[in-house]
Amino acid sequence: MLEGKTVVVSGTGPGLGREIAAAAVRDGANVVLGARTEANLEKAAQEIDPSGERVAWRVTDITDAEQCRSLAQLAADRYGHLDALVNVAALDTIFGGVEGADFDEWRRALEINLLGSMQVTQAAVPYLKKQGGAIVFIGSQAMFWSQIPQAGYAASKAALMGAVAHLTQELGPYRIRVNTVVPSWMWGPPVEGYVNMTARAQGIDPAQIVDGIIKNMPLGEMPGDGDVAEAVVFLASDRARMITGQSLLVNAGEYIR
Repeated sequence: MLEGKTVVVSGTGPGLGREIAAAAVRDGANVVLGARTEANLEKAAQEIDPSGERVAWRVTDITDAEQCRSLAQLAADRYGHLDALVNVAALDTIFGGVEGADFDEWRRALEINLLGSMQVTQAAVPYLKKQGGAIVFIGSQAMFWSQIPQAGYAASKAALMGAVAHLTQELGPYRIRVNTVVPSWMWGPPVEGYVNMTARAQGIDPAQIVDGIIKNMPLGEMPGDGDVAEAVVFLASDRARMITGQSLLVNAGEYIR
């Protein structure tokens, strides 16, 4: 689906970002990875494309505008064009509600999840305008409901939704599509770590924690990072050429109250 395309993926760690990059390469793309941790970038690049021909990377802190510009420039310099941007980088470890909230933590979430994502997007737009393309944001079902209170994180992701509504109008005339993939729980390294930690703390089998998570999922299975990656690849491809301004839930049909 992405043959001949160049895709930038911000936030390439051991979870979703890596899976998106791997799926994009599998489907024919050249991929440029950005993240703060060099070791994660090196590991992902080596695993996805040992030849080094179709994966490039650059250490990138998305709160630094110059580093964002450098990441987009790498895609253009290395592969000649930039066709899609996937904004994965996020701070998701802000827990709790408003009572007792540390609003400095909320500000950090907004700085990274909203403003950082907008800075990467701003850096990519001049290249995307040359031939059109796609921008895919990663939202969170926490915007609507969550088994774990994450008000600050949810607020930062909801802010992205508002921005997308306006970006759709602003960038549409350049044939740039803007969509959001909204995961619920995703089985991958972060959630696996949470499940095991919670099970140890409660002295129960990890399967019981998983059963509690999936109880409202009609498909009876937690989506994996790879399932979310497939939705992202579709929206980044020309098969979604008439889809923009949309939010796609990948949640196994989970009931959202």
